[in-house]
Amino acid sequence: MSAGPAVEPGDAQLADLNAALSEGDDGKALAIIRALPDALRQRFDILAHEADILGKLGRHEEELVLLDRLVDAEPGMHALQASRANALKTLGRRDEAIAAARAALDLRGDYGKAWWTLADLKTYRFAEDEVDAMRATLDTPLAEADRMHLHFALGRACEQRGEAETAFSHYAAGNALAATAVPPGATAVTDRVDRAIRVFTPEFFAARAGYGHDSDAPIFVLGLHRSGSTLVEQILASHSEVEATSELPIIAQMLRAIGLDRSLPGDAPMAKLEHLGKNRVHALGAEYLDRAQDYRSTSRPRFVDKAPANWLYLGFIQLILPNATIIDARRHPMAAGFSNFRQLYARGVGWSYSLGSIGRYYRDYLRLMRHFDRVLPGQVHRVLNERLIEDFEPEVRRLLDFAGLGFEPGCLEFHRSGRPVRSASAEQVRRSVNREGIDQWRAFEPWLGPLKDALGDALEEWQE
Repeated sequence: MSAGPAVEPGDAQLADLNAALSEGDDGKALAIIRALPDALRQRFDILAHEADILGKLGRHEEELVLLDRLVDAEPGMHALQASRANALKTLGRRDEAIAAARAALDLRGDYGKAWWTLADLKTYRFAEDEVDAMRATLDTPLAEADRMHLHFALGRACEQRGEAETAFSHYAAGNALAATAVPPGATAVTDRVDRAIRVFTPEFFAARAGYGHDSDAPIFVLGLHRSGSTLVEQILASHSEVEATSELPIIAQMLRAIGLDRSLPGDAPMAKLEHLGKNRVHALGAEYLDRAQDYRSTSRPRFVDKAPANWLYLGFIQLILPNATIIDARRHPMAAGFSNFRQLYARGVGWSYSLGSIGRYYRDYLRLMRHFDRVLPGQVHRVLNERLIEDFEPEVRRLLDFAGLGFEPGCLEFHRSGRPVRSASAEQVRRSVNREGIDQWRAFEPWLGPLKDALGDALEEWQE
């Protein structure tokens, strides 16, 4: 559950909590909450923040305990039941997640987020009366957020029924509403890729040989959303030496902080990186490792950070953590593009709300990854989703070998791990590998012209 606006600062501790929440420093925020006087800590809004933070840190059992307390205190809050549904889904407790989403709808039948929670279970199939209820609700006055969620949920329902054209119309309507709240940002991404290509040259890295922290613990799995990164993470996390931590916000947050550092010349984070000395670069690597500990729960020597957008920050990662393992999870551009178009994200994926911006984003991604293939040859291992599915064991062995991990049979049985999965692919990776999503986009091909046009040469070059 989103805990809503930051708590009003009443004293120094709450002011510090406000600052940590604004910065997105989940570990620091949790530590502040845990140090609050008991009377403050038991406040409803503080408990709500704590539950939200625990979810972000991957501590979903603890999150659920707090959500249950909050529901007991305020049983009429539909948003709490929806938050319980999402936590239960992450833990693989599908039937309980469905019950919690339905409880939210019992409290407020037009709560679009609860309908979408059911749809996002992937294996959930809407009954006829549920489809009728969603359609009827769309014909009533609604908040835009509820209307947006309902369109995406109805898109899934119609897709299940083989009604491709109607499904696409709902996805298009939902995306149009989402785009009004979050700018697509495709042009900004193009500019950032241009800057990264200018900054991260062979000469840049040669001049900084020996910089950075020497840890080989992190394994970064990056690429476009909906391109197989969760499957790769599950395979790696099934190894006895690897822990999964999900999508960590740390790298992006660190770069933002560098961008705000007025002691460094330059008007953008990428430009400021050129002015970092050896000690500062090493300290940044240590900072990442220290902050990543907040998201870890085991003593395994390696861990996975699968924030997809880290592809934008690959040069920074290589600078501060030169021994990290980098995995590029890649998928056919039409398959990845449509999969993103039909997925409603909680935040931060504004480029996915139009077919044209998805295509441009994919091309920028290919452009930057090709650049690093030239600048850092052999530093990135590419996993093509389609090839992984078709030639599973050999591809898994190649992946493990690149990461410096010995083969373990359990990596082929990734779906038996039982670990929490907090991504749009949570349901899929609890089943054995299958082909069902590979050609899913083809039923919608008549309406995907803008995606094809924007992709251009990427349609032929994506495997290079």
